[in-house]
Formats: sequence, C-alpha cells, structure tokens
Amino acid sequence: MRYLVLILSLLALPAQARTITDSAGRVVEIPDQVTTVFAAGPPAAILVYILKPDALTGWPRALRPEERAYIAEPYRDLPETGRITGRGGEANLERVLQIEPDLIIDFGSIRDTYVDLANRTQEQTDIPYLLIDGRFDNTAEALRLLGAALGVPDRGEALARDVEATFARIDAMLDSVPEDTRPRVYLGRGPDGLETGMKGSINTEIIERAGGRNVADDGGATRGLVQASMEQVIVANPDTIVTWDRNFHAKVYDDPLWQGIDAVRAGRVYLSPTAPFGWVDRPPSLNRMMGLKWMAGLLYPDHWPGDLRDETRAFYKLYYHVDLSDDALERLLEWAEGRPPL
Repeated sequence: MRYLVLILSLLALPAQARTITDSAGRVVEIPDQVTTVFAAGPPAAILVYILKPDALTGWPRALRPEERAYIAEPYRDLPETGRITGRGGEANLERVLQIEPDLIIDFGSIRDTYVDLANRTQEQTDIPYLLIDGRFDNTAEALRLLGAALGVPDRGEALARDVEATFARIDAMLDSVPEDTRPRVYLGRGPDGLETGMKGSINTEIIERAGGRNVADDGGATRGLVQASMEQVIVANPDTIVTWDRNFHAKVYDDPLWQGIDAVRAGRVYLSPTAPFGWVDRPPSLNRMMGLKWMAGLLYPDHWPGDLRDETRAFYKLYYHVDLSDDALERLLEWAEGRPPL
C-alpha cells in the first residue's frame, strides 16, 4: 500500500520547471522540456521555425502556394493559428487554450503595451509567455535567449555567431566608405511606391544597417511608416530604390512621374524577394538577415565579397531547413539583381 501511495504522489507532482528572464526583464517559469510553442505573431513564428521547427504549433497566417517551396516539407501544412499581437490580431484565448502550447513567444517590441499584453495573457491562460526583443541589432541575443528556452542552445549559439559574423563583415566593409559617399536609398512600398519607412523605422533597418542612407529622414521627428508625396521623392532624388511590390516594380520604369529620379534613370530599382518571407521586412524577423546580405551586395558590389546565389542557398539551408532547387532559386531571385522588367 505504501508503494501505491508513493507512486500516486509522484504522479501528482508538477512537471519540472525552470525560470527564464525574458527581454523585458520578466522572470517566467517555463517547463523544463518545451515541445510546443504558440507564436504570438509572424516574427515570432519565423524565429521559432528557424530554431526549433518541430515545436511550432502553426503559422499565424497559412503559407501561400508561392511560399511553400521555401519551407521544409513537414512544416508547409501547419494550421493557421491567427495571432495575439500586431495588425489584424485574430487569435482569441480560446484558440490558444485549445492548442495547449507549453509556451507563448512574442518577438518584437518590448514596450509597456506588449508587457501588459504578455502579463494578461499569461494570467488568463496559465501558459508562460516570453517577450523577446526584436530589434535588428539584438538578433544574436534573441537567438541565444530563445535557443536556451527551447532546449536547443547549441543551435541558438551557432546561428547567433553567424549573425555576428555577418554584422562584422558589414562593419569592416563600411569602415572604408565615407558616410557622405554612401548610396541614397528609398524604400518604395505599395503599388504606387509612395509608402515608405522613415529613417530608424523597423521597416528600413536593413537598408541603414547595410550602409544605405535612407532619404526618408526628417531628423528623427517622424518614425515608422509614412505616406510620401511624389514631390518629396523627386526632391529626395534617391540613387537606389528598393521595393517588394511587383506592381510598382513592373511600372516604375515607364511611369513619367518616376523617370526623372536618378535610381530609375540608372536602372537601380530592385525587387526584394518575398518567399517564404520578405527580405526587407514583412515581417521584421530573422528573414531580414538574408536581406542584409543582399542589400550589402546591391549597395557595394565592389566591396562585398560573395555570390548571391551561393549565399542564398546557404542561408535557406541553415535558417529555413530547405535545399533550394535551381528552379526555386531562379524564381526567388527573378528581379533581385536589378534586371528591369521586359
């Protein structure tokens, strides 16, 4: 009888737990073994997929057909879960409770608004919720933090070192390029190209990190996304334009409003790849690391060593767990090297 009581008491013990201090300084108790994670938004889903894809319970938005070839096959059909945070958040707490994840992860801002959301969600669901700083310069630390939380510290460390090596390559390159000679870059979002990100915004971080001078700069008075006028773009007169919008890219060379811009006259309007995730933003997560390498090569072709195809294959293998076919690679890089549309 004593043995039966002992066995029952052991079964009643809670699962082993440990504490993690997240980027907001919150001390969160998490299971010793984390096997399932609910991503609060797209940036978090990418981070979890890169570090430990088996733990990801679903995509905030189901993958589109054109994105599937760039994700490892076992994870292409993960269910759509919705999102807790960000634009269009539609995941309700009942959905989270139905999935019963070991952990909720948010990757992005750690402002008070998001701390409050994390605390409330954790209290209402009794599911631990980690906030991880999504600033681009914090990428290596984010990988180490989540790698430790998910029980894959070696992978987190390997990826963190890869990120740090890329940043070091950028810094070494820019040491020899005077600030006032660096390319003047405009990010053209949307079908008319007139939505852009101000200097310092999360949407233009890789442009600035790669040594481009963002022409949308009012000295810090405005942050985030703004709607520019054509007159403002003409006055700014960038020598390089980057966009992820195919409609804008397809018409910009023939649009008389844009033909006087130096970037258009020189054929320097580049279409960012967007599969499975955007290289510039959309969303602002680890996908931007590939965009950083691409951007450095665009802006400084004589200074940045390496072949875009080789670097893309290596990145997709290391980060996205997928071996790109020649066809998939060509479709991805269709206009990324600056070939104007026919």
